[in-house]
Amino acid sequence: MGPRLPAWLRKPETAFVALHEIKRELRRLELHTVCESARCPNIHECFRRGTATFMILGDRCTRGCGFCAVPKARHPAPPDPNEPAHVAQMARAMNLRHVVVTSVNRDDLPDGGAGHFAETIRAIRAALPAATIEVLTPDFLGDLEAVTTVLEARPDVFNHNVETVPRLYPRVRPQARYERSLAVLEFAARNAGTLVKSGLMVGLGERCEEVEEVLRDLRRCGVSIVTIGQYLQPTRRNLPVAEYVPPERFEAYRETGLRLGFRAVFSGPFVRSSYMAELVAHSALAGGGRA
Repeated sequence: MGPRLPAWLRKPETAFVALHEIKRELRRLELHTVCESARCPNIHECFRRGTATFMILGDRCTRGCGFCAVPKARHPAPPDPNEPAHVAQMARAMNLRHVVVTSVNRDDLPDGGAGHFAETIRAIRAALPAATIEVLTPDFLGDLEAVTTVLEARPDVFNHNVETVPRLYPRVRPQARYERSLAVLEFAARNAGTLVKSGLMVGLGERCEEVEEVLRDLRRCGVSIVTIGQYLQPTRRNLPVAEYVPPERFEAYRETGLRLGFRAVFSGPFVRSSYMAELVAHSALAGGGRA
């Protein structure tokens, strides 16, 4: 049993009409969102604002991270060849100005799904030429050719999350490697004419100095945007919450990040990698820093 949910983490669920309307259209196009699959606490707010984060390559993940509620499978179904076009169709119907696309891990595929990411980016660009596009990718098992495939499709923001401090990887991300994630981010920062973003959760048992060291590592790798949010246990099968981090500590992390030179630091209890992504990305693209 984790600590009791504090007042600052209680959010009303009020946007049921918007929720069901968007879900109905997503199901019609056989699309998935990380908002639903990961049981994001911001889903009512985001769907009410008419935004969503598309999750491609199916809804079964080949990894078993301790924090994630997305269903797992060793051999998921092959990627749907119509999915890129359907994502673009849904994004156009929603009239999105900033489209965020993430995926499950697909370690069963030769390229980890990188080609599917690229096809999706190109389909969105054709459907919504004025929109900015953000991708949140897996680490592709460190395959930098796969990363190149995604970057050559020219997303406006390339995101890959480190998720937690390196000491906690064996428990939180047992099939990932901290150094591998840093290598992906550094490669993207050096080889893409795009903003590079990463994020992590707190409340899993990390220490403040460890979070600050991760921020320094990300900045050294050329990351421009960082997000920091509170881990919330999505199901009883997932890791328990070790601590509910108070708002003032999130503000301290934000100030540390800005001192280190990030273009934008989005830090707060309800922050998720894709939460308010349009605001954060456009702030960074415009040269701002206080998202």
